[in-house]
Amino acid sequence: MTEGMWMLLADESKQAAAVKAANDYTQKFGLVLNEEEASLLFAERREILKKQQRVEFGEGILPKLIFAFCDSPYIYQDNYAETLGRLQEIFYFYKNESMDEFTDDELIEAMKDLFDGECQGSLDYLEDTGLERLARNARYGLVSNEVEADDF
Repeated sequence: MTEGMWMLLADESKQAAAVKAANDYTQKFGLVLNEEEASLLFAERREILKKQQRVEFGEGILPKLIFAFCDSPYIYQDNYAETLGRLQEIFYFYKNESMDEFTDDELIEAMKDLFDGECQGSLDYLEDTGLERLARNARYGLVSNEVEADDF
C-alpha cells in the first residue's frame, strides 16, 4: 500500500468516526447519514479538493457543516446527504473565491445565515448570489476578517 493511500484511509476513518458522532446529535432533528452516504460524501470531498486545488488535514469540513446545518428548516432526511454534498462543494469553492479571507467557521456561519434567510433553502441562490457578493467584497478588501451581516 502506498503512503498516500494509507493516509487517505486513516483520514476517512477519522471522518467516519466524526460523522457517526454527529449522527448521535442530528438524530433529534430527524437527520442521519448511513455508511454508504458518508462514504459517498468522503469521495466527493476528495474530488472537490482536487478540483479546487486545496489540501486539507484532519477530519475535514463535513462535521462542521453537519452541526451547523442540521437544524435548518430546509433540510430533510430525503435531501440531507445531497445537500451536504453540495454544501461541501460550495464551501471549498468560496474558500478559494474569498482568497481564504474568512476562517472556516466564519464562512460556514455566513453560508448558514444566507441559506436559512435570504436563500430560503436554495443552494443555487446561495452559490450564485449570496456568497458571490461576500467573495467579491473579500477580493476587493471591502470586508474585515470577520463576517458581518452587512457583508452579504
